[in-house]
Amino acid sequence: MASTQKDPAAIEAAKELAHVPWCEEYEKMISGMLYDAQEPELVNARLKARRFMNKYNTHFPDNATPESLVKEREEMLRGIMGKLGTGSFIEPPVNIDYGCNIKIGNTFYSNFNLVILDCGIVEIGNRVMFGPFVSIFAATHETEVQSRRDNIEYAKPVIIGDDCWIGGNVTIMPGVTIGKGCTIGAGSVVTKNIPDFSVAIGSPAKVVKKVTPIPDL
Repeated sequence: MASTQKDPAAIEAAKELAHVPWCEEYEKMISGMLYDAQEPELVNARLKARRFMNKYNTHFPDNATPESLVKEREEMLRGIMGKLGTGSFIEPPVNIDYGCNIKIGNTFYSNFNLVILDCGIVEIGNRVMFGPFVSIFAATHETEVQSRRDNIEYAKPVIIGDDCWIGGNVTIMPGVTIGKGCTIGAGSVVTKNIPDFSVAIGSPAKVVKKVTPIPDL
């Protein structure tokens, strides 16, 4: 269900992100309220994201080296992501809605075909690994039909803690928090929060065992 008022904490968090298309509808969007996705500032921000995707997903100069590709791709990511930690790498192709609402920690790695619909803020911790075809859906719609006819939608944030391994073809739904030290088995659909140091599998994903907690770095 959509929120009925702005979320001061979400708006304050967004002030630390880069490339934000500030406007009334943006604040409503990241607050989980119903908002108009056709607001010009939001349309232009999505267009910028699509320019990025076209460039990033096809960038492979004939004289490329492993070192040059890492450097050039990092530069492109910093030009669109809200926050990007050191030593983080995303294999193309990647698909995003905005990029500005994505906050990535240090030493993150994503395999091919990452999809992040970042209408809500998506926070990924340090030392997180993604398999191929991971999808994070912060965007959603009402089940009542009229708001969809009116192009009105809403979003919920997604949080993934430090030291997580998200298997291939995992889908993470709006509003989900995955705790630190978790493993999500390949093909799972995560519809509810997963506590720290858990292994979860299935559709919907359920905790099947716990792992040994380790201290934070």
